[in-house]
Amino acid sequence: MNLKSPEQIELMREGGHILARVLDALVSAVRVGMTTQELDTMARKLISARGAEPSFLNYNGFPAALCVSINEEIVHGLPSERKIKNGDLVKLDLGVHYKGFHTDSARSVIAGSTADSKLHNLVAVTYEALVVGIKAAQPGKTLGDIGSAVHEYVKSQKLDVVRDLIGHGIGTEVHEEPEVPNYGQSGQGPVLKPGMVIAIEPMVVTGGYKIANGPDGYSYITADKKPSAHAEHTVAITESGPEILTK
Repeated sequence: MNLKSPEQIELMREGGHILARVLDALVSAVRVGMTTQELDTMARKLISARGAEPSFLNYNGFPAALCVSINEEIVHGLPSERKIKNGDLVKLDLGVHYKGFHTDSARSVIAGSTADSKLHNLVAVTYEALVVGIKAAQPGKTLGDIGSAVHEYVKSQKLDVVRDLIGHGIGTEVHEEPEVPNYGQSGQGPVLKPGMVIAIEPMVVTGGYKIANGPDGYSYITADKKPSAHAEHTVAITESGPEILTK
């Protein structure tokens, strides 16, 4: 497990601020009728303008900078000429590479307007699950404490979490040890130590948690085709508690 120095965390903090600003702009830009490719083009321009690089472009062959997943697509959706429709649940997952280090963050937004209270609730629960997971990421606690906190909260809201897709360590590589599941047992797993930097990313579903491969060759979808939401922050474990680097 690769612990980061305060100087390295500062670099990740700088990159995380760039990422947060880009995601702010992308979320604001989501509108009915635009293509998901337009969002990817925008992401590339905004990242470049800030002196950074996209982490996901060509990562394991992925040909885009931004993952755009809609409705039943959970993560890793490939941008295309597909148009966003009113009421679509759009998930934007983005990584930034800056001064040798990666940061990773994701947001969910409903396009246009919809009275679908279940969809709005799904998004709200997902964001709160991320808050709950981050609060559990205290030095001396374990990865099981994070997963347990996320899962218990989501279950209390009568929803569930995806099991086969999880968070991860991050730093000079997009994906590093340790794995960060959104379920688990309190007190189990690796102990959280100052210098650890992890991506906590609840993926919450309205139906079953089983997944399938998406038709674009990159995305994962819910096996029952029911909606899924996603929220993610890169978080540093410090002596005084968790710090969100992608705030």
